[in-house]
Amino acid sequence: MKRFTCRGKPLPLARFTAAAARWLANCRRITRMPEVPMNRRARVPHVCRSLAAIVLMNASAFAGPDAAFESLESIRAAAEAYVRAQLPPDASIAGISADRLDPRLHFARCPSALRARLPSGAVLQARTTVGVSCDSGAQWTVYVPVTTESVVSMLVLRRPVAQNERLGVEDVEVQKRKLSGTGVAYLTNVADLRRRTVRRPLPVGTALSIDMFTPDMLIHQGQEVTLVATVGGLQVRARGRALANGSAGARLRVQNLSSLKVVEGVVEDEDVIRVAL
Repeated sequence: MKRFTCRGKPLPLARFTAAAARWLANCRRITRMPEVPMNRRARVPHVCRSLAAIVLMNASAFAGPDAAFESLESIRAAAEAYVRAQLPPDASIAGISADRLDPRLHFARCPSALRARLPSGAVLQARTTVGVSCDSGAQWTVYVPVTTESVVSMLVLRRPVAQNERLGVEDVEVQKRKLSGTGVAYLTNVADLRRRTVRRPLPVGTALSIDMFTPDMLIHQGQEVTLVATVGGLQVRARGRALANGSAGARLRVQNLSSLKVVEGVVEDEDVIRVAL
């Protein structure tokens, strides 16, 4: 079996493959980073191609000429299954598709079940890179881009609207649309239009999302509010003073006027903040 070395010491398959895969997953991203000087960005594609060639030439060497290879389709399936398991059970998913892997890539067959996970610090998005690993035997990791599409019922404008307008039921209609991701940022109910102002002019047919609106400030700094908490099935109320402005659903620091203790709660209404005891 061919061995790669670093400073005279054997370099294990897992370290080589994982490091190379991370570089391959991130090198294209560098070309779109404005903070990276243009002369450095221009060299990145060449470096990426060179690194890809090294990985493709040597991945099979790690496994050995007589070793059985893990099916690339099983690697893709593991990445897709992981993303599917992270989605809420009521999500209307139209499709989850892992990118096809280069057929020249070969990884030794894993004697145990493949393990999939997100890279450290990553979150699930419309297009997510998932690490698929073999933790026994040859021990390798490959990073697989996975795209998620959903069919979502959302509010769509029936007419053009201007900045700072408030919308009602007559201004929108519900349409089902296919889109990347899970669609959690889109408004799905007419009730979602309450206490929101259009942030910028929007044309007819626009699918409405949360970031297109400015929420009303229901609570203002210094305002006296009602603190509501549930204790042992009973609802307890107290007077408090808001220490900042807050919109519906926002977390807000507030001072209990009886105990003078500062707590954090969630804005429920124009003068109501729910706190946890």
